[in-house]
Amino acid sequence: MTLRTRTGRCAAALLTAAVAGGVLTGCQIAGASSLFVSCEGTESGVAELESHAVLGSRPEGAVVPRGFEDLDSGCWEDSGEAHLYADRTYVFPGGRADVIEHYRTAAKQDGWKPSRTAPGSPKANRAESLCFTLGKGSSTVTLDVYFLTEEILKDEGHRPGPEFASGTGYRVSVGSTADGSTADCSD
Repeated sequence: MTLRTRTGRCAAALLTAAVAGGVLTGCQIAGASSLFVSCEGTESGVAELESHAVLGSRPEGAVVPRGFEDLDSGCWEDSGEAHLYADRTYVFPGGRADVIEHYRTAAKQDGWKPSRTAPGSPKANRAESLCFTLGKGSSTVTLDVYFLTEEILKDEGHRPGPEFASGTGYRVSVGSTADGSTADCSD
């Protein structure tokens, strides 16, 4: 399991001030115990995400590019929140419209519902991406299908291989929050 940690300077400064203020005044921060969630003990949650069939679903002709053979999964922490994920990366020799159609159909068959943060909605943050949710009690799992650019791959520390030059690179990502709260594809 991969552990990714990202913390914001503002969040760290705010946390330091709040904790110091509480210690100096003897006050407790309401809900402080539930405010911070770590990746500790999230292995079963990650395994559950890895089991979603949609991660292995792909349009005919799509290939797993070199360097992306393994399912990428784990937990990462960001400003006191822990997020679980399982990702697959593919390259498809056809166009984006074919990829979108495939995953709309596959998601619907598996019970995923289009998210209110789907492309075209005011909350959408990625052009030409798909977002679905699958509710489980009070928690939500997300399915995010988005297209990769050379910039995204470089930011992740990957060099696009020759497969990316001959097709459309995209990622299928299933995710949730470690505390089981509602998640969306806006991250």
